[in-house]
Formats: sequence, structure tokens, C-alpha cells
Amino acid sequence: MKKNLILFLSPLLLLAVLLAAGVKLYPQQNNTATETFHVVHTTTTQPQKESRWVSMPDNRENAAAAQPIINYALSLMGSPYKYAGTTPDGFDCSGFITHVFDKYAVSLPHSSEMQADEGVNVPKNEAAPGDLVIFTGTNATDRTPGHVGIVISEPGDTISFVHSSSNGGVKISKVQGTRYDDRYLQIRRVL
Repeated sequence: MKKNLILFLSPLLLLAVLLAAGVKLYPQQNNTATETFHVVHTTTTQPQKESRWVSMPDNRENAAAAQPIINYALSLMGSPYKYAGTTPDGFDCSGFITHVFDKYAVSLPHSSEMQADEGVNVPKNEAAPGDLVIFTGTNATDRTPGHVGIVISEPGDTISFVHSSSNGGVKISKVQGTRYDDRYLQIRRVL
């Protein structure tokens, strides 16, 4: 009985904490803004990648697709960290991403380094709900991808993200003003 009560009240408590922290659960759409994407072009005749920045109208039809993904990710808060884990019984960072997005038919590899190549690169100030935020591993001087989370904040806000951390399992963290600021690499839009 006590376990059922806890399971019933946990989502409500999580919602109250998120609202108290100022997290917006329903993003507002702005059809007149622009977004800048980092587009990667590959050709069969040239094995190297060529990249450039382009600006596109902000008609994020995918913003609506992001909300159920975020809601599901948040429902997994408290799941433990487990190296190479891909289930609610235990996740590593990329396994958490793979599990959450797979539930919504978005296939992503189980590797933070490979996830850093998915989608398009987006400027940090345009990070939006559902985007991936990519970090180095625990050694910030090694600038290769080693950690990943899902952005839950709005563009222009301090970046908040949900992730599976080796220090606490699935939880919410912020980028700015934390150790993640030094480890930040990029934002990837995969929706």
C-alpha cells in the first residue's frame, strides 16, 4: 500500500518541483523567430565532412513531438546509473538517451560520441526542449564527447537537462555555473 502511494505521488511531486524551479512544461511556439543550424554535408566522392552554418525559419513542428519525450524522460527520474545500461533498472548516459528516444521511434546509437554526430548542430542560445546537449567526459581537457543529456529548458534560458549521471542516476542538472559549463561541447537537434 505504501509503495503504491509513493508510486502515485512521485509524478505529482516531480511536477511540483519542476514548476517551483521554473521549468516550462509546454513550450510556446514563435513562428517568426529564426534558428541557426550547423549542417553537415557528405558526398560519396569526398570522405571528409564539410560544414557550415545556415539560418532557417523557426517553424518547429517538432516542438510538439519533444514534450512527450521530455515527460517520459522525467518519469524515469531516480533510475540508477549502470554502465552500458539501457533500461529503467539502470542507464548510462547514452543508454538513457537511446531508451527514451526509441520509445518515440527516434533511433539513436548507444554511444555519446556517435550521438554527437546525429541531427544538426544548433547554437547554445537556441537549445530547445528535446535537443541533445553534448559534453566531454569527466576530463574537460579531453574535448571528445563523453556525456549527453536531453534539454528541457526553453531557448535563451539557462540550459537545464535531464540525464543519467554516474553521480546519482537520472536527474536534472544545469549547464551554466556548474562543472558542465567547462565540459560543454554542443547542442544537437535530433527531432
